[in-house]
Amino acid sequence: MPATPIDWRVTTEGGDVSAVYEPPTAPASGVFVCAHGAAGSMRDRGMERVAQTLRSTGLGVVRFNFVYSEKKSGRPDPMPRLKTCVADVVARARTELAPKRLIIGGRSMGGRAASMLAADGFECDGLLLLAYPLHPAGRPEQLRDAHFAALRVPVLCFNGTRDALCRRDLMEASLEKTQARWSMHWLDGADHSFHVPKSSGRADDDVFAEVATATHEWLSRSFA
Repeated sequence: MPATPIDWRVTTEGGDVSAVYEPPTAPASGVFVCAHGAAGSMRDRGMERVAQTLRSTGLGVVRFNFVYSEKKSGRPDPMPRLKTCVADVVARARTELAPKRLIIGGRSMGGRAASMLAADGFECDGLLLLAYPLHPAGRPEQLRDAHFAALRVPVLCFNGTRDALCRRDLMEASLEKTQARWSMHWLDGADHSFHVPKSSGRADDDVFAEVATATHEWLSRSFA
């Protein structure tokens, strides 16, 4: 795989989008195609921090914009278009990088789109979900877990214990629906952005160090 970052333009439904591949900063363990959240973009601070963290575990990271974010629209694309965009970026990554292992996922809405794609049977080696949005804030009755039962690939999911979009008891009940090897990692005191308050005695750096350690262990355990 390339040893330096590469910028791409990827053709997908609705128009071309930007993407960037960044190589791992540790011995390579695969490629992670990482989709951004609803209010973000491939170059928002949270996505850059996630990429930096995961590259340290041996993952090359592909970040990209969805069509709406490429067009600087604040309204996310419909889910079918989000899924198509993920699939088209993955296809480009396979062609350009020929990875020995390819993991899909991302932050919040982007991770949800990737997980729904995987539930459709889309070929990938695993799912890595960061701040999975199990339900809208304040509406825990509107669960986004119907596709969990169809997942078959290994899953690593990080959520903060203060995440307003993922009540812990509801997530634990939802996981009873899946047959996938789902590793759920709760980040103590973190919110939907993985931020922790000063009163917790921890800093955001500590949270991302925990993400790196848990990801490295999951990769070693799941794909040894």
